[in-house]
Amino acid sequence: MINFPSSQQNYGYARILIDRTEGTVLDYAIPEFLKNRVQIGARVRIPLREAEVMGIVLSLHDVVAFTKVKAIIEVMDYRASRLTAHQVSSSCKDLPERPLLSEKIMQLAHWMADYYGASLDAVFKSLVPQSIRNRSLNEKKITTVSLVKKPSLLFLKELSRRSPRQKRILDTLLESEGTLRSRQLLKQADANMPSLHALEKAGWVLLKQESVSRDPFANEELLPSSIPKLNADQQRAVEKIDQELTRMFSGNSDETTLLGQPVSLPFLLHGVTGSGKTEVYLRIMEKALALGKSVLILVPEIALTPQTLERFRSRLEQTQEKRLIAVLHSHLSEGERHDEWLRLHRGEARIVIGARSAIFAPLDKLGLIIVDEEHETSYKQEETPRYHARDVAVMRARYESAVLVLGSATPAIESMHNVHQGKYRLLELSERADHQRMPLIRVIDMRLQGKQKGADAILSLLLRKAIAQRLERSEQIILFLNRRGFASALLCPHCGTASSCPHCSLSLTFHRSSECLMCHLCGHREKPPSVCPSCREVGFLYSGVGTQRVEAAVAQAFPEARSFRIDADTMQRKGSYKETFDRFRKQQIDILIGTQMIAKGLDFPNVTLVGIINGDTSLHAPDFRAGERTFQLLTQVAGRAGRGDREGEVMIQTYTPESPSIQFARHHDYHGFFEQEVVFRKNFGYPPFEKMILIQLRGRLQEQVAFEAAALRHQLRLTLPDAIKVGEAVAAPLERAHGYYRFHVALHGFFPKSIKATLRKTLSQFLFPSGIIVTMDVDPQSFM
Repeated sequence: MINFPSSQQNYGYARILIDRTEGTVLDYAIPEFLKNRVQIGARVRIPLREAEVMGIVLSLHDVVAFTKVKAIIEVMDYRASRLTAHQVSSSCKDLPERPLLSEKIMQLAHWMADYYGASLDAVFKSLVPQSIRNRSLNEKKITTVSLVKKPSLLFLKELSRRSPRQKRILDTLLESEGTLRSRQLLKQADANMPSLHALEKAGWVLLKQESVSRDPFANEELLPSSIPKLNADQQRAVEKIDQELTRMFSGNSDETTLLGQPVSLPFLLHGVTGSGKTEVYLRIMEKALALGKSVLILVPEIALTPQTLERFRSRLEQTQEKRLIAVLHSHLSEGERHDEWLRLHRGEARIVIGARSAIFAPLDKLGLIIVDEEHETSYKQEETPRYHARDVAVMRARYESAVLVLGSATPAIESMHNVHQGKYRLLELSERADHQRMPLIRVIDMRLQGKQKGADAILSLLLRKAIAQRLERSEQIILFLNRRGFASALLCPHCGTASSCPHCSLSLTFHRSSECLMCHLCGHREKPPSVCPSCREVGFLYSGVGTQRVEAAVAQAFPEARSFRIDADTMQRKGSYKETFDRFRKQQIDILIGTQMIAKGLDFPNVTLVGIINGDTSLHAPDFRAGERTFQLLTQVAGRAGRGDREGEVMIQTYTPESPSIQFARHHDYHGFFEQEVVFRKNFGYPPFEKMILIQLRGRLQEQVAFEAAALRHQLRLTLPDAIKVGEAVAAPLERAHGYYRFHVALHGFFPKSIKATLRKTLSQFLFPSGIIVTMDVDPQSFM
């Protein structure tokens, strides 16, 4: 770990990571006029050969190895104006400027580079939005117009004859009794800019430019929310976390890290679905704010963000100042993301809610981190650096001396294991907050459905009957299937050929709405063939079921019902998530059909039936976590039912009803599932009992990739210690993706810093042919 000196000391040199150079680090002199402005984490402009480039300050020191060192040109950070040697004045020379990245975030970046085996350059690209890094966006400016003096009636009468447009502008300003934006004013007055400038020149109006933030919440109205009474479990959880917040920030903490900062063991908040975890989050967040701290809240899915935001904003805006919350996720426009990040950096917002990358939000005085649905795989980044936001949250909480709360109805096996190892503290919410019973879960054996008259592979007779009953009572239904499209394959009934992707080892999914075949991995599209390409016969079978096919089956069985499908195909437009959930909340939709984006976190009191079309979708994946993910998904989906005054029911359609994942989910038995799962993991040396690193090789030529993977596996076996188990070089379960063949080498064991350094050195020195791409995934979440 890098040693971070005091930023108050005047150092002569800065070590700078140069942008876009795959990790090049050079020393530069700090000119006198920038002595108090160049800090660790600051973004600077520097000379490199004949060009000027950007870089970030990694460290400060007084000694360099060379006598001739070029000087930093300017500091590029946002807090103060950019100053050069010719612009600096004595009045502002000593004013410190907050660097782009705080020292705590810089420490986190170094840890990520070491732990995940990524370059610092790649890590820094994850920390800051591209528009901030490249300064490709400026703050949004608006022009406001205000009336300087009130015109007389005689003047207005004369102006009406001479310049009707100018007269309409003055009339509009008089009616508004205040300041208007120029665009709004000209539209209302049916005038133009020359008329406005003429009035300005004559001294009647004042035009002023102002910076405004692009607000993701613009034009949204919030309804006041009531503050519910906590049950006994919730009260205990809030008290425990409040006590920890008080201990951490009262100056009385006697536990310290190696860095000399107070440390808090993470809390694992395990609460059954509907147990009121969000209310616990709200209460402890208010405590952190009262202590003068800021709060970071992670949610796994963009689909969860609108409802989470609404609940937090509705509560806060009754007791706190407005615009206290910022939001960061990929569905914001580039301008909105830019401005939200800057609001956080300037301290204008003290709470951030967002998806995975929000873990790096530039919050000052961070006191509380909440990771909701901590078990979710979407917290894992699948591109370099392949970090897991939950684990990064653990480290950020340590560096910031913040309190961390991980919440879930189905915690990851690794997280509950940490409780048993004494690394986390467990808080349990064993009952629903509204004292309602957990929904009754029925398992429907689909192997028997084919023997029943009128049954099909989509809606069983029991599920059809249950849907009809709910519709009669004006109750709402959720139907879940984690597979979009109409049919997962188009099969020739004569020779068995399936339409497959030319770039991936996947069959093409048929989408009826667009009448095309689509690869859900690489996005390849093509028209369905008129004849089989293999046997030239006419006619195809639709194999497998997707959400479009469920939607069609529902429309046929219940033509009067108002159904709507929510998946990646229907949710592409900005704001579509919120609009759909608002309609569902207002009971304008009877049946909501969707993929996993409707499976968790959503709270709709009128939903009394959840139908899981195929409970086996994820059960048979070639992954040791397949059982855990099936249990989690079924439990989370089932939790959407019965969250209001009426009891809920869940129906799971499955071809493997005897599966432990399905049976434990049926009985809402997380601890039973955990106990049998850890026995399986321990017997085979899977996490959390051993760590894993997955090395992937990919290239265009299958035989070449296979050969290089085998050669690398041999070299790793020679260089790594015997305690590290090196698996065989094997084709990935999904062997071809995006036109590349992929082979894996899996490593099992424990990987201290020295072994990871040996591994990185072996990979960097291995002479791979051109076209072979090698990646290293620490703590992999997917083996496909």
